[in-house]
Amino acid sequence: MKFIRPFFVATRLWLVLLAIVLLFVTAYAFPILFALAQVVFLIFIFLIFLDAWLLFRVKSGVFFARRELPDRLSNGDENPLSIYLENQYTFRATVDVIDEIPFQFQRRNILFQARLNPRETQVLRYELRPTRRGEYSFGAVNVFVMTPLGLLKRHYQFEQGKTVAVYPSFLQMRQYELLAATNRLNEVGVKRMRRIGHSMEFEQVRPYSTGDDARTINWKATSRRTDPRGTTLMINAYQDERSQPVYCLIDKGRVMQSPFNGLTLLDYAINASLVLSNIALMKQDRAGILTFSDHVGQILPAERRSGHMLKILEVLYRQKTRFLETDYESLYANVRANIRQRSLLLLFTNFETVSAMHRQLPYLRRLAKEHLLLIIFFENTELRSLLDQPATDTEQIYLKTIGEKFSFEKKQIVKELAQYGIQTILTAPQNLTANTVNKYLELKARGMI
Repeated sequence: MKFIRPFFVATRLWLVLLAIVLLFVTAYAFPILFALAQVVFLIFIFLIFLDAWLLFRVKSGVFFARRELPDRLSNGDENPLSIYLENQYTFRATVDVIDEIPFQFQRRNILFQARLNPRETQVLRYELRPTRRGEYSFGAVNVFVMTPLGLLKRHYQFEQGKTVAVYPSFLQMRQYELLAATNRLNEVGVKRMRRIGHSMEFEQVRPYSTGDDARTINWKATSRRTDPRGTTLMINAYQDERSQPVYCLIDKGRVMQSPFNGLTLLDYAINASLVLSNIALMKQDRAGILTFSDHVGQILPAERRSGHMLKILEVLYRQKTRFLETDYESLYANVRANIRQRSLLLLFTNFETVSAMHRQLPYLRRLAKEHLLLIIFFENTELRSLLDQPATDTEQIYLKTIGEKFSFEKKQIVKELAQYGIQTILTAPQNLTANTVNKYLELKARGMI
């Protein structure tokens, strides 16, 4: 059984066998072909034994494969994986490689074909995009090796069983971190914010640059500055406000379970919270997390100690969906009990109607009195695509009329919240991260946090 188990028949063998059968059938009509058919059949049997001998003459160690994948995968991103192949046969091998990927991907097309010369190595690269956080179990890497004859296949299995965790989008976080460090955040849609105000903490006197506030010109220092080419204006530079608490409040209720491009709104909120927390730490602020649904889940106090980003990543990774109605009264009570200092609260939720917002408005107003509250909710992208299409019949006119009503209610929610001094972001899911970072930088530039 050990010998038969890796033994497979290639498609070419069946085609050649079919051709020989047709040759024997033809020989009944033309007996002169019968001897030729017998010779061809004997040669065919000999080639089968020769092919088997080439493939199985060495028990092991003649072919090697290894799957190379990261320790963890990034949710919602294309994660690079590769398969390393090494041919130790003395002939040019044709290989079929089938990778047993986790069932969560629902893909059965991870099949690669390659040709390797003797002693040659090759790397096959592909990408996977997970859409759920959690543990993903990879199976074996199956390799089917054929000789140049291509009649038989020898089956090898490598990398038996490996489990990888899928975390919130740390690839997106690293992208924003790198762009922020090189002042290229505008490449992902983050606008440059001109600082309107400043704190009263003096930092230094420096030369004037275009865009600086003229009210900060230090005339005494300017008069002492002599330059053969003319007078150089000097200004007082002030430090930005630092170490401000920034909390991401993530709604895990049923309103956040709507799907978009494979991910739920909850996962979009988690990915955006991870990026924003990292940007806040880079801006010398303190970042914290609070999750809630029918009751408050996990609270991670706002800090900026070494390793705090890893704590945020672990907290976001463990969040699970609850399909119950969100309890904003419990949220307010816990925020009041656990967040004593005035903070920026970024509330990731979703309101579909004005009446749904009105039910929670008393608690939102109380939060806005004690903290700077920013509510982030989502546009219905399917509804937007419907409204952008012209109506061609009566049914579509009715559908567009209903769609316009829901779209108007979203805009009405923004206006009503603004009346109570509550900041809002109404965004499509794919633009959530960039719009959230933009708003955070805007509030910081305006000196509101």
